[in-house]
Amino acid sequence: MKNKVHNFSAGPSILPNIVFEQASAAIKDFNNSGLSILEISHRSKDFIEVLEEARSISLDIASLNKDDYSCLFLQGGASLQFLMVAYNFLNKKAAYINTGSWSSLAIKEAKMFGDVSEIGSSADKNFNYIPNLSSINDDFDYVHITSNNTIFGTQFHSFPETTCPLFADMSSDIFSRNINFSKFDLIYAGAQKNLGPAGVTMVLIKNQLLDMVKRNVPSMLSYKVHIDKDSSYNTPPVFSIFSVLLNLRLIKSEGLESIEKRNSEKSKLIYDEIDRNKCFVGFSDINDRSHMNATFNLADGYDVEIFKSICSDNNISGINGHRSVGGFRASIYNALGIDSVITLINCMKEFESNYN
Repeated sequence: MKNKVHNFSAGPSILPNIVFEQASAAIKDFNNSGLSILEISHRSKDFIEVLEEARSISLDIASLNKDDYSCLFLQGGASLQFLMVAYNFLNKKAAYINTGSWSSLAIKEAKMFGDVSEIGSSADKNFNYIPNLSSINDDFDYVHITSNNTIFGTQFHSFPETTCPLFADMSSDIFSRNINFSKFDLIYAGAQKNLGPAGVTMVLIKNQLLDMVKRNVPSMLSYKVHIDKDSSYNTPPVFSIFSVLLNLRLIKSEGLESIEKRNSEKSKLIYDEIDRNKCFVGFSDINDRSHMNATFNLADGYDVEIFKSICSDNNISGINGHRSVGGFRASIYNALGIDSVITLINCMKEFESNYN
């Protein structure tokens, strides 16, 4: 049997083993139907039940009223949401807080539809912090944030107060902590971090927002059309949604408070070692460090190839940092076990011992 691989990839990322087991069984035979989950009709009773349960559980986990919010499962990733958000809701002026590459791309798309006000940015320090904007009072169509930044390793630990609709790209920290989801009028998240495999995007949307739509929106880009058609205006990604459902059941069973506690423990272990170990330097501001993506570099004078070799010998995968930051990035999503975190810390200590 092969030794365990410790997967710190930023995404597509690690999922619980039981999800792999249940999903792989469904590939062979789904619900004793004699058909694979890969070949059943998206209009069949079996899949409609999957879709309905996935939507219901998502709203339950977020403690959102089913009469006030809808849950959609769409395609195109967060990248398509950058476009859809502005196409539907940017009528005059929208506010964006720019905290990294994904925020910048969202801003780029939005500028095609109206006036975009970049009310805060951390670009001056290569996005290593979260701008301090506790209150936003201007009359915007909406305020948009990226709750967690995978590349730079920063995260909103509190959210702006505003009377405007508040939108969030939560692709990399959705359901990783217990927050007040009702503060947000629209949340979207690519599945491939904490929810499931790539290919599906969750959208939690306040139904009242549809009254804001003033332009004619193509059907595939219209939230109203997708709500009216129960996420099945076009053929939905059946297998990806089923895999998300399997994981949502686990998240609901454990509860966000427990998940947040575990994720906080894992991130604290890594950051404590980064701060203790003379060979490493953290990238992000201490107050804004992400609990999902720990970014760090080697201090001057230390051999990067030696550290990479130690990590490889211990079956650590996906640890290299993004080219925008360099160094290393440990993505510690929900399904990553604390044993993997301890293995990485031991590698950091072993590397340090070469210089004692």
